[in-house]
Amino acid sequence: MRLSQEEYKLIVDFSPNMIWRAGLDAKCNFFNKTWLEFTGRTIEQEVDDGWAEGVHPEDYDRCLNIYLTSFKERKGFEMVYRLRNKEGEYRWINDIGIPIYHDNGDFAGFIGSCVDVTDRVEGERLKKAAQIDGLTGLNNRQHFDTLYIDEFEKAVRYKTSLSVIVFDLDEFKSINDQYGHFVGDLALKHLSRIIGQTIREHDICGRYGGDEFIIVLPHADAEQANLVAERLRNNLATNPLVVEEQSIKLTASFGVVQFTDNIGNALELFKLADKALYQSKQKGRNQVTVNSDPFPSI
Repeated sequence: MRLSQEEYKLIVDFSPNMIWRAGLDAKCNFFNKTWLEFTGRTIEQEVDDGWAEGVHPEDYDRCLNIYLTSFKERKGFEMVYRLRNKEGEYRWINDIGIPIYHDNGDFAGFIGSCVDVTDRVEGERLKKAAQIDGLTGLNNRQHFDTLYIDEFEKAVRYKTSLSVIVFDLDEFKSINDQYGHFVGDLALKHLSRIIGQTIREHDICGRYGGDEFIIVLPHADAEQANLVAERLRNNLATNPLVVEEQSIKLTASFGVVQFTDNIGNALELFKLADKALYQSKQKGRNQVTVNSDPFPSI
C-alpha cells in the first residue's frame, strides 16, 4: 500500500532529523518542523538562501562551496558545520544531502537530513587535545608511547621492518638564552612544521620532551630511515627561522636505528636511537648517525 502525501508529510515533520529540500536552482523550498524548531525561525525566513544566515561565519564559505558544487555535479555530500539554534548557540550539524529525480529520470534537486553531533564533535576534540602537544601540534609523549608500542608489537608479530629516528635541536639552550623562550617556542613550532612537510604520511612523530622528538617509521629499514632523517636535517638547516626580519639558523642532530630480532622491547630500541643521537652530537652536531650495532648492550 502506497502512503498518501499527507502521511509522508507527517513522517517528515515528526522525524527527529532536520530535513530540507532544494529545487533545481539550489534554493531550499522546504524545511520540516524539527528544523524550524531548532532554528526558531519561520519557513519564510529559511527558504531560498535564508537558512545560510545561521551558518557559522568560519564555516560559511566551505559549507556553501560543498553545497553548490554538489548541485552542479549532482552528487551526494556529507559535511559537518556549525548552525545557530534558537538560543543563539552554534551547534555542530552533520548534513547529508542526496540528489532526487523525477519518475522520468530528470534531476529534481536535493533532499537532505541533518542531526546535531555537537556532543560527538566536542568529545573527539577533547580526546584529541589530550593526545596532542599544545605547542607543536604533534603527538604528546603519552599518546606517542601508545602508538609506538603498538607499531613495535606489529613489527614483532608480523616480522616487518620498523625504524626509529630520535633527534633534537642543536644548542637549543643557547637559543633560549640569547633570544628568549618565546623565540625558543617559535623554533620548536618551526621544526614541527618542517617535520610535517618531510615525513611520510604513515610515519608517527611525537614531541618527547623539551626539544627532543621521535619518529617511528613502520615498514622502513635503516637505509630508508636514514634518507628521511637526512632530508629532515637538510630541510631544517636550509630553512632558517625568521623572527622580526632576523634570520636564525637552526640545525638538529639525529640518531637512527632499525628493529632487529635481538632487540627485546620498544624502550631498548629507543635507547639505541638515543645512543646514535649522542654520537651525532659528539661528532659535531647537524648530522645523522645510524646505530648498526647488532648486539646492543644496554
